[in-house]
Amino acid sequence: MTATTDGAGAMAGGADPEHGSAAAGTATPPAPSTAAEGPPGGAGPAEGLRYEVQEAAARAVHELMERQDPAGWWKGDLETNVTMDAEDLLLRQFLGIRDEATTHAAALFIRGEQQADGTWATFHGGPPELSATIEAYVALRLAGDPPDAPHMTRASAWIRAHGGIASARVFTRIWLALFGWWSWDHLPELPPELLFLPSWVPLNIYDFGCWARQTIVPLTVVSAQRPVRPAPFALDELHTDARAPHPVKRPAPLASWDGAFERMDKALHAYRRFAPRRLRKAAMTAAGRWIVERQENDGCWGGIQPPAVYSVIALHLLGYDLEHPVMRAGLDSLDRFAVWREDGARMIEACQSPVWDTCLAAIALADAGVRPDHPALVKAADWMLGEEIRRSGDWAVRRPGLEPGGWAFEFHNDNYPDIDDTAEVVLALRRIRHPDPAKVEAAIARGVSWNLGMQSKNGAWGAFDADNTSTLPNRLPFCDFGEVIDPPSADVTAHVVEMLAFEGKAADPRTRRGIAWLLAEQEADGSWFGRWGTNYVYGTGSVVPALVAAGTAPAHPAVRRAVRWLETVQNEDGGWGEDQRSYQDRSWAGKGASTASQTAWALMALLSAGEREGEAVERGLAYLVETQRPDGTWDEPYFTGTGFPWDFSINYHLYRQVFPLTALGRYLHGEPFHPDRARTTGAQAQAPAEGPR
Repeated sequence: MTATTDGAGAMAGGADPEHGSAAAGTATPPAPSTAAEGPPGGAGPAEGLRYEVQEAAARAVHELMERQDPAGWWKGDLETNVTMDAEDLLLRQFLGIRDEATTHAAALFIRGEQQADGTWATFHGGPPELSATIEAYVALRLAGDPPDAPHMTRASAWIRAHGGIASARVFTRIWLALFGWWSWDHLPELPPELLFLPSWVPLNIYDFGCWARQTIVPLTVVSAQRPVRPAPFALDELHTDARAPHPVKRPAPLASWDGAFERMDKALHAYRRFAPRRLRKAAMTAAGRWIVERQENDGCWGGIQPPAVYSVIALHLLGYDLEHPVMRAGLDSLDRFAVWREDGARMIEACQSPVWDTCLAAIALADAGVRPDHPALVKAADWMLGEEIRRSGDWAVRRPGLEPGGWAFEFHNDNYPDIDDTAEVVLALRRIRHPDPAKVEAAIARGVSWNLGMQSKNGAWGAFDADNTSTLPNRLPFCDFGEVIDPPSADVTAHVVEMLAFEGKAADPRTRRGIAWLLAEQEADGSWFGRWGTNYVYGTGSVVPALVAAGTAPAHPAVRRAVRWLETVQNEDGGWGEDQRSYQDRSWAGKGASTASQTAWALMALLSAGEREGEAVERGLAYLVETQRPDGTWDEPYFTGTGFPWDFSINYHLYRQVFPLTALGRYLHGEPFHPDRARTTGAQAQAPAEGPR
């Protein structure tokens, strides 16, 4: 099972049996001084603020050190929405393994997330979402909640008022079709023969982002088999008209993309009736082999819950019984996505983020003044070095011949290392003085080479694949669940550019192409779009430090525009915040309740832009100091991470700790990069002049 957390996200249990249980780290940092000591006598406002920042940073360092697992890693909870929990129960119902204890715990969590109007949102404070509300409602019916209970009637009434099951996303209707609550005939067709399309043919599986690819392949088996398990109850109350549950929709114009793909889907439904048996059997066999070959050592697929769930279903339909080693490992891996809370509720993580959390934590501690050879940092480096991926994965389809060398996001995901994690791990390793510098140098060299090789044709970087830019997959009727391609993004490109600058490659033509792409992507108001964090604050907080690290002068017009934008969207309380709605409505850009992580991103950009003495920086620092809890933590119920823009939001529970500490540390000790001393010697970082030792 994964770590349980308290309200602040403090870890209290193990996250992976192979990696040990979470407990206090072996290296004990210095305790913060007491507030009673006060700042030096006669100190002015600037000195007083600096003292308060030092105290806050010391508390945060102590708290973060306490979270480190004895094996060297950090991991905070990764909170998403109740569809993960509902689908977990539906999977167990489908396989016949749902038990009372798991059901009760899941229902406790789902009920706790219900809003006053009976609905469920996909992020804290967000609007009601139809598919999430339907799935949560069905899960509570499985748990025994009667449909006439007040909380259930509020939910079903809202569902009917917003179109009922017929208006839900395709994935929700697939889950319902597994129990006969929806007809397979009224779902998009997804033939397994798709696997036979070569990689140069449009809409082959490698045109999809890796997360979509891993989900679609097992779903081709499910779509071909069309299984139906006995429904434990009816869901008539979720249809606008139970007598006509499948309302006819007007087709899109033939000349439009939607119209063309609708007609193609009709053709595929017709093909289903005449598909050659031997071809279909061969396709399903190929799909099963593809799935099994990509199962990770821990039993999961891609380190994320949706592909794992559908892979288990697909293999079961192909004849794998529940005691088969592949199935047993897969089900066990899903159990490790469960976070058991102190109140008995059970929350399912969509993914786990130990590599990402560990490199960010190491950067935060180093930038806060922890000496580079501190045992906690050395232990973190050892763990990260052990997580390096040295074999090829699906990325090699687009980059054959490229030597592997990189890091994934999760404990186990060798098929899909990612460019963002690799860049940040290199940045973290560069801050640590390791007793075996040659080992660090070799790993860094492989990571840098792999990242450079994954550059897309336009000069930028995506997250998992190179040149994954076809827009056709997003137009398929099936793909209404979020982003299904992996084009380059400003935040990933910025992190790679920053890493290359640290490696003394700021003048490399490939780095310059990345910089040129970033400058061209700046929004008119001075911000940058944030693909993997919310949103324009994240994008801007990523790009500005990268540009400056790579030699762009703080006086450059692009940097000044970014500074002005950050100043204009600062909240009255001194913090920054941005709601997930900015992905759907540009008027929300930079607007939202202040959060610790988003405030830190803005501060990191302003500090790199030379605004250390500016009013906006002082107000932002004051916000972090004033909102820090006595134990060194910050509270952050808002979702500041992004899976799919607008469609899938994430609350990384460690963001509220690592990013504020990084910002406080950079204010105290200066920027980690100076153009006149590019870090090319490997693990030779010098300790700051002051800070925790």
